Amino acid sequence: MDGIALYRDNGLMSASLEQRRHLATAIPGPRSIELMARKLAAVAQGVGTTLPVFAVEAGGGIVKDVDGNSLIDLGSGIAVTTVGNSAPRVVDAVREQVEAFTHTCFMVTPYEGYVAVAEALNRLTPGDHDKRSALFNSGAEAVENAIKVARAWTKKQAVVTFDHAYHGRTNLTMAMTAKSMPYKSGFGPFAPEVYRAPMSYPYRDAAFSKEGAVDGELAAHRAINVIEKQVGAGNLAAVVIEPIQGEGGFIVPADGFLPAIAAWCTANGVVFIADEVQTGFARTGAMFACHHEGVVPDLIVTAKGIAGGLPLSAVTGRAEMMDAAHISGLGGTYGGNPIACAAALATIETIETDGLVERAREIGGLMLDTLHRMQADDDRIGDVRGRGAMIAVELVRSGTDEPDADLAKAVATAAHQAGVIVLTCGTYGNVLRFLPPLSISDALLTEGLDVVATALTGTRA
Repeated sequence: MDGIALYRDNGLMSASLEQRRHLATAIPGPRSIELMARKLAAVAQGVGTTLPVFAVEAGGGIVKDVDGNSLIDLGSGIAVTTVGNSAPRVVDAVREQVEAFTHTCFMVTPYEGYVAVAEALNRLTPGDHDKRSALFNSGAEAVENAIKVARAWTKKQAVVTFDHAYHGRTNLTMAMTAKSMPYKSGFGPFAPEVYRAPMSYPYRDAAFSKEGAVDGELAAHRAINVIEKQVGAGNLAAVVIEPIQGEGGFIVPADGFLPAIAAWCTANGVVFIADEVQTGFARTGAMFACHHEGVVPDLIVTAKGIAGGLPLSAVTGRAEMMDAAHISGLGGTYGGNPIACAAALATIETIETDGLVERAREIGGLMLDTLHRMQADDDRIGDVRGRGAMIAVELVRSGTDEPDADLAKAVATAAHQAGVIVLTCGTYGNVLRFLPPLSISDALLTEGLDVVATALTGTRA
């Protein structure tokens, strides 16, 4: 049996955690309730939680809580544990590195792991041009550093992002993020010289123009027209875009949109930055989402799935651009921590050795087939979209395309209570998103989706 088949049939190979959903108590159980009371007394109120349970173990497609409940994981810690929680190679690599040393700061006494991760990123990211990489801690931090690189290279200041975008929670990335609540509300003023262009959103665009919904070049022309009139290429350092928007609702732009935006950037001396924080590292059925349309970004930002659950992020890009920043202009105390670098190298090895890009495509096919059948029986599922193991359904009020955030919340809550971790997202809060670890078995994935289907049926008036 090949590696892919082992994942398909059994979930994460060598997983010690039993791969089955099991409810020992109601959700939440008594121990989680006790811990939640402690959390409320000790942790800042602004740090919210999606599920009222506290994890003690996770692996394959299962998260186990303090009360002995085993939940099916369709969230991967928001696309972080792509290769599975505590994946064997990652555990071994981290253990070996911890025993050697935990930190020296790469800017003080460098180490090979950082260099090896940079080499791997330069090899794996789109394009065969000469590249350089720099490592950081979080997606938001990497986005900020990509902007620094673009400004240093172009000697210009303005930045364009898109409707429905999410790029982080720091001051600059809040300005770049579209949705106010909960990400921006009350936290201004924000960084200046950030502008917004219309995104290609096929499901929503169809209400205004059927041609515009499917013609990515036409949608790109609309965005470029806004950019040229409201910003001007002569002032513009960078255009930053998620190839598939994450928090905005897993929006897959119409074919041709990304290549047209990238081509305009090249023609006008603007740095094209792909934010692949959520879409990177096999998540969409390609190593990076840009690969689906052959787009080669000038700079690409990665994080989340890069290191199997440890904090790490990166900016990778054209050598001449990455080298535009002066010495010591890029860096940070923890950036490229040796333990995180060891985890990243093991994560990349797992993806490549175990065929997880192909596994993501298999998972996507299974999810799309199941969700399209659900859609055929329920007109409240307005749209099913995504690529690979990054799939979403947009929920609307019956007989309309009006977003139904209450329905999304109700379905997610019912699924949680039945032992399935599912997340919501979207500008309108009406999207259910599915980000299963690639280590999940087909049986667990199918069972999890069946629970979601039952939860959706249970909300009918």
